[in-house]
Amino acid sequence: MSSSIARRKLRSSYATTIISISLVLFLLGIIGFLFLNANRLSTYIKENLGFTILINDNAREAEVVRLQTILNAAPYVRIAEYINKDQAADALKEELGEDFVEFLGYNPLLASIEVKLAAQWANPDSMARIEAQIMSFPQVKEVYYQKNLLDAINENIRKITLVLGVFSLLLLVISIALINNTIRLSVYSKRFLIKTMQLVGATKGFIRRPFLWKSLLHGLAGATVAIVLLSLMIYGLSNELDGVIGFSNIILIGLLFLIVILLGLMITFVSTFFAVNKYLRLKTDQLYY
Repeated sequence: MSSSIARRKLRSSYATTIISISLVLFLLGIIGFLFLNANRLSTYIKENLGFTILINDNAREAEVVRLQTILNAAPYVRIAEYINKDQAADALKEELGEDFVEFLGYNPLLASIEVKLAAQWANPDSMARIEAQIMSFPQVKEVYYQKNLLDAINENIRKITLVLGVFSLLLLVISIALINNTIRLSVYSKRFLIKTMQLVGATKGFIRRPFLWKSLLHGLAGATVAIVLLSLMIYGLSNELDGVIGFSNIILIGLLFLIVILLGLMITFVSTFFAVNKYLRLKTDQLYY
């Protein structure tokens, strides 16, 4: 009966260790996923920024189309779309819900070119140079963009990247501490076994070996559970955020899973090594404290 209870307690201890490791690695995996996708998120936001080029009313359409072609070939442009006066009027009619052209008796809107920037050019300094270059074309009346929004987005991206980096580092330290404490409690329950083996002449390496192998198995099991949870999370969010975050990037996701496995193995191995060493150094009378 007592051996059956001991086995159940042992299995419960192992299960608790693996669950603790897997939950911590799952949290680290979420942060790692966000961190690996930080550049993609930044690019997505920046590539949806753009500006409007208002065209002079007396500009010929052929000249405007030529300007559009020049812009599409420019390195700072992701896409440039020409919108003539009629298209602009139709869009505004749909937005207002009434025919303002009929009311006014003429179309007051200007033709325009809507430009989406390449991500690396979406910053205030580059935009100022781009604006000066575009204003040199005689067809252009004005270049309109929200300068404050551009400044705010770049500043916020820098802040978010910094906060995410600090938070990732902090969570890694907390995770190591939590896993370390879990493993130390597990080794603590076997401190008398460690000392008994030492007293009968077993070497430190011999005593450490089974603990280290078991720690690697626990780390691998915890990492496997964490990867399953991460896979379910990624699958659940893939339809909602596809295109914003790299769900279909197999290399990126594979790298994340590899990092989770390596962290699981490394943290459990190192924590077990130091925990076992602690009890190897203790004297027999110190085991009761």
